[in-house]
Amino acid sequence: MARVLIVAEHDGVTLNAGTAKCVSCATSFKNDGIDVVIFAESDEMVVQQAARLAGVSRVLWVESPSQEMGLASMLAPQIAVLSEGYTHLLSGSTTFGKDVMPRVAALLGVGQLSDIMKVESAYRFKRPIYAGNAIITVKASEEYTLVATVRTASYSAAEFSKEAGATIECCKSGVSLPLHTRFVALKSERSDRPDLQAARRVVSGGRGLGSIENFQIVYELADSLGAAVGASRAAVDSGYATNDLQVGQTGKIIAPDLYIAVGISGAIQHLTGIKDAGTVVAINKDADAPIFEAADIGYVADLFEAVPQLSAALKS
Repeated sequence: MARVLIVAEHDGVTLNAGTAKCVSCATSFKNDGIDVVIFAESDEMVVQQAARLAGVSRVLWVESPSQEMGLASMLAPQIAVLSEGYTHLLSGSTTFGKDVMPRVAALLGVGQLSDIMKVESAYRFKRPIYAGNAIITVKASEEYTLVATVRTASYSAAEFSKEAGATIECCKSGVSLPLHTRFVALKSERSDRPDLQAARRVVSGGRGLGSIENFQIVYELADSLGAAVGASRAAVDSGYATNDLQVGQTGKIIAPDLYIAVGISGAIQHLTGIKDAGTVVAINKDADAPIFEAADIGYVADLFEAVPQLSAALKS
């Protein structure tokens, strides 16, 4: 019987939605208990959130000042030690999970399975390959600890109960932490808009916008909808948007209810990031743009006329 340990991701205040989606993944196969480990300095609020996740049996709270910024080089050795007795180690296929879990797998001497999108059994999964153009079935060995990341766009988040249903245990890994890595500074874009990976609505801009100044119409439309803002790789490479907004194979994989692509041609690398979106709306003056093949609603028009008109209509 599988025994699962999920490595939680959080910002010190809120548990990342990807953690709740990992719980949904783990509950979809037979298991003998799902535990969540949280590395935090003193974030009891996050620990309490994890304890309210439906399906979680126990929350392991590793409290130490060294956990404050969640550096992968610090977390991986501790996770490797705490993994003893577990058959499965899971985390979201987010920037955090992609940074931490390969290190854990290397320390345990096993391979890592990436982007679980469907569970057939405790050791048999489906995952995307070739930029999402094909789905492969993978069978993992039961002889080794399975280290994997979960494609969060493929799962809905586990529900939170009103009261904590899991027990909370404070513990220590007992590992001498590496000294070759230290936290220097954090620079990030601050925004009141919804988080890109968790948003129900997303408006993304592409190279067709032409400049960073023109990209502002994407922000205006997003504000009218209460949506998050995304961008294609071409727009990011051109300097119109920051790389934390990139959607696609080399950016963020998202699954909003509504996705509006503005001036995006629809390269396969970008479409990979929105395969699980509910309704896709494309606005582009090129009627032959590949994005229209993936769109539920296509509008062939000059975006510099169409988008401001749409924003004005929404505001009115």
